Amino acid sequence: MTHESVSLSDRREKSLNRLKRIEGQVRGVVRMIESDRYCIDVLTQLSAIKSALSAVEGEILKDHSERCVASAIGSGDAAEQQAKMGELIGLLHKHYKL
Repeated sequence: MTHESVSLSDRREKSLNRLKRIEGQVRGVVRMIESDRYCIDVLTQLSAIKSALSAVEGEILKDHSERCVASAIGSGDAAEQQAKMGELIGLLHKHYKL
């Protein structure tokens, strides 16, 4: 196993673990709302969930850049390079309203 694949595996494992924690947090918020918990407490938990999702999003974006985009660049295939960059730019444009 190469260093890169170990790193990729570790990164994916971290993302999966984070997502499982987020899943638990979301279930907790459902219970909070069902039990009529104080709105600020619910909002605080929702903010923590958004922050955790953002961290996972960043890891997946980093993975895509390091693997998929870098592979397209290394391939020398101009059409593949343009397609991968177009996907990335489209995602950034849609997500970040650029």
